[in-house]
Amino acid sequence: MNRLIKHLLFITLLTTVLTGCNATRGFGEDLQHLGGAIERAANK
Repeated sequence: MNRLIKHLLFITLLTTVLTGCNATRGFGEDLQHLGGAIERAANK
């Protein structure tokens, strides 16, 4: 039973970390798009 709980906690932690990586990458891409839009607006 103790081993099962450890495995479930590990899987939960791993899932949380992987989801966080995707969210961080998405935020970075959004920030790049925003920077591009600002640069295009400044060049007009």
